[in-house]
Amino acid sequence: MGRNVRLSLVQMRDAGSVAACIASASKHIESAADDGAQVVCLQELFTGPYPCQAEDHCMFDLAESIPGPSTEALAEIAARREIVIVAPLFERRAPGLYHNTVAVIDADGTIAGKYRKMHIPDDPLFYEKFYFTPGDLGFTPIQTRYAKLGVGICWDQWYPEAARLFALAGAEILLYPTAIGWIDDEKDTFGPGQRDAWQTAMRAHAIANGLWLGAPNRVGIEGRLEFWGSSFVVSPRGEVVAQAGTGDETVITTDCQIDDIDVVRTHWPFLRDRRIDAYEGLTKRYLD
Repeated sequence: MGRNVRLSLVQMRDAGSVAACIASASKHIESAADDGAQVVCLQELFTGPYPCQAEDHCMFDLAESIPGPSTEALAEIAARREIVIVAPLFERRAPGLYHNTVAVIDADGTIAGKYRKMHIPDDPLFYEKFYFTPGDLGFTPIQTRYAKLGVGICWDQWYPEAARLFALAGAEILLYPTAIGWIDDEKDTFGPGQRDAWQTAMRAHAIANGLWLGAPNRVGIEGRLEFWGSSFVVSPRGEVVAQAGTGDETVITTDCQIDDIDVVRTHWPFLRDRRIDAYEGLTKRYLD
């Protein structure tokens, strides 16, 4: 029997306060554990509203240290249920220094590692450059009891270079906790295409790297943003094997057969056929 990792993605809306969000996440995590989950991934910045719709200094009050109150609350569940919890947080690293960060809590309650968001957007209603310093931990997978996880965050999911570096460093499952949705006056014109592009980009990462991939997204209307949910898991062949709806809180759970990575890469040997001698241009901003 091959090696299997049971993966759950939690799709939530903002519950109104840090305490309420942690309580809601904890309820969903316990439900996932009851369903046999070994790795549970929460959505981007799960402890509150998405803070970046405006440049507002008050939003820095949502930040916390890692380790801190949220990781301590989740560590208790992780150790008691022997599960890995991927917890995306607004990190206060030092006075005036903040990151969009994931803490990966191992099945014994210890922090196995962190990832700090590397690609920081600055788009209408997504003014993240005002809040977050770009990450400095690179694209380093995090070894946990059940799997080696390559964890990016939202905007990172559009970059094939990041997914490839995670894969080359031995990641078995790529996870992209997300806060993505429609701007109110764009949904009718661009909505279906935006969501399709989001999923297509990550299916391509799974195929090109021969890896499992999961993307939990938030739901609900916050200000002018409607987060579209649609959390999903993709196989190394690019098949969508589990997907949530667009409007409800839910947990999706599926089995990731890790041995499929070797099978897929043997039949689609993209890593074997890479021309590493010809890719110097990838380190340039643009080839003039």
